[in-house]
Amino acid sequence: MKIIQDKYDKKKIQTLPRVLFEGRVIVIFTEREAEKAVEYLMKQDLLGFDTETRPSFKKGKMYQVALLQVATHDTCFLFRLNRTGITDPIVRLLEDRTITKVGLSLQDDLRMLRTRRAFTPGTFVELQKEVKDIGIEDNSLQKIYANLFGGKISKNQQLSNWESDSLTEAQQRYAATDAWACIQIHEEVARMKREGDFVLERTPQEEQQHITE
Repeated sequence: MKIIQDKYDKKKIQTLPRVLFEGRVIVIFTEREAEKAVEYLMKQDLLGFDTETRPSFKKGKMYQVALLQVATHDTCFLFRLNRTGITDPIVRLLEDRTITKVGLSLQDDLRMLRTRRAFTPGTFVELQKEVKDIGIEDNSLQKIYANLFGGKISKNQQLSNWESDSLTEAQQRYAATDAWACIQIHEEVARMKREGDFVLERTPQEEQQHITE
């Protein structure tokens, strides 16, 4: 029987083994590469979805979304939107209603993408809503993944420069891991709901104040 917590203690995450996406990572620099990548992705049934934006350390300064990550179980495409923009094939993927695209905080990601180019979002599934169905109240990918799988997704690259001329290996793996992890969470929640082989432990009220986001 699997035991999960309604609120996962962030301090425990540091003790867990690190998790990294180990599949193919393909960086997309040109419109033609984007077209070929979308052709491949449009043949899939389920995709993990995430974005990255260059952080701003000046008040009032904002950057546009720089990277779109779209993953299958074994391959992740990193679309460098600061180079290509949102091309017609990418719009086709974003608007498609036949492929399920899963992600976390999708409302924010889609809003940022639509500042680059208008489109009507197709079929997207919000993981924050899915995990709430089994009693998990946390909203962060790192906490949800640790709760379900006992692994740590590092956030060391989160505030790196996503508009750099070239992305480091660490940046690529970080970005791919976030998108791929969305697939893992979606499928595990579906399995748990189907098989019912889990127990939810609720955090005592007096301990909740010590568990931080």
